[in-house]
Amino acid sequence: PGSGWPLAGTLLVAVAASMVAGGEDCLWYVDRNGSWHPGFDCEFFTFCCGTCHQRYCCRDPLRLLTERQQRHCLAF
Repeated sequence: PGSGWPLAGTLLVAVAASMVAGGEDCLWYVDRNGSWHPGFDCEFFTFCCGTCHQRYCCRDPLRLLTERQQRHCLAF
């Protein structure tokens, strides 16, 4: 117990998300204006974030957009 626990929990979530996100790059997508954007790779320790219509690389595991979620965007 102490002030280190919130930091440890945050670190654990970040490590788990980066392990899950291994190889999770941004796939191609169509933005709200109908413009096509090619897929791109994110640098080490970053992963694809954003929405179905806007994607970017980030380090925030709470904004992670998995390849499975991205493919779901393409279906609808």
